[in-house]
Amino acid sequence: MTHTASTAARIALVGDRSPNVVSHTRIPLLLDALAERDRLVLDAYWIPSEDAAAEGAVRGFDAVWVLPGSPYRSEEGVLAAVRAAREDGVPFLGTCGGFQHALLEYARHVCGLTRVAHAENDPDAEDFLIEPLACSLVGHEAAVVIEPGSLAQSVIGAERTVERYFCAYGPSRHLDTLRAHGMRFSGHDEEGHVRVAELPGHPFFLATLFQPELYGDGSRPHPVVRALARAAVAHARGEAPQPV
Repeated sequence: MTHTASTAARIALVGDRSPNVVSHTRIPLLLDALAERDRLVLDAYWIPSEDAAAEGAVRGFDAVWVLPGSPYRSEEGVLAAVRAAREDGVPFLGTCGGFQHALLEYARHVCGLTRVAHAENDPDAEDFLIEPLACSLVGHEAAVVIEPGSLAQSVIGAERTVERYFCAYGPSRHLDTLRAHGMRFSGHDEEGHVRVAELPGHPFFLATLFQPELYGDGSRPHPVVRALARAAVAHARGEAPQPV
């Protein structure tokens, strides 16, 4: 494959595709806009959560994006996709439910918190990492304060942004343990609640509780989506991700 600006990258879209999930319907628009505006060509494949549980389900892809739409039909499959991207150094983005499950995977497989649960998936569990938000963010816009010097700040290009949400669950307990094991919480709401996470040392690993795919009308992809596309194309070329 030639090293041109239009090098195609293969991206795994992990989630249970549905016409009733607005973020899913945005994907074709975003792919077209990335190709036309930014010459970032993504060859996208949807992988249902049950299929993602299979060994090697996301192997060979240049990026993995775990999309909203929880509860997923297979928590195991989503966690397997997150783990594969994290361990193999494949560019990763998790949005909304993808953010929640990125934290859940890290807690279980890196921090040793094997019994932590997502309240939406396992409401009778004794130890929640992801709990109902005190104030549901379904359909809301809210400010996010971004840490200087973080991947999130370099991607978004600002230290404060207003973003769209569609979720009712977020992280609460064990955040100090995740920090101690290397996860960086680089975005918070104005009350200090975690809204963005990343993994320093990984080529590109970013997770947001907000949904950048809902930005605008889809014709101008959010900086987070463009950054994932750039990282995927760099991976396809065998290059390190380019500065954003």
